[in-house]
Amino acid sequence: MKRIGLLSDTHGYVDPKIYDHFKDVDEIWHAGDIGKISVIDELKAFKPFKGVYGNIDGAEIRSEYDEFCRFKCEEVEVLITHIGGKPGKYYRSAQDELDRSAPKLFICGHSHILLVKMDPNYNMLWMNPGACGYKGFHQVKTLLRFSITKDKIHDLEVIELGKRT
Repeated sequence: MKRIGLLSDTHGYVDPKIYDHFKDVDEIWHAGDIGKISVIDELKAFKPFKGVYGNIDGAEIRSEYDEFCRFKCEEVEVLITHIGGKPGKYYRSAQDELDRSAPKLFICGHSHILLVKMDPNYNMLWMNPGACGYKGFHQVKTLLRFSITKDKIHDLEVIELGKRT
């Protein structure tokens, strides 16, 4: 079993509450708009880290991370990108990746809107953890925490860190 802490859209800021909520996770996954390389360094020093660059991320982050990160966690194929769209209306490059090979778990950020739903067209779970930084239009900073055991995604929790301002 792996416990995962999922976040997106830090925009250069790591809320200290993240450490309490992610203290028991095995890995942290970041769905882009990291903001500063120091955010990656800070999170990597705390837990193993996987991530993708977002549209606000500069050359330093883009030189270390890709637009898409595809891997297996336990027996679940995972695909992470920043600008993914949503079920029924995927961003073009994400649509191409899904058509090439749909994962069991698709994760994106960018919208600053937390939402988790099944996409029956691809038979996959779609997750967007919302945004946990201070920049953007979201009112509440959010994270997701969940577990993966063999081929099962379970114990999904929505975490609110408080108001954005």
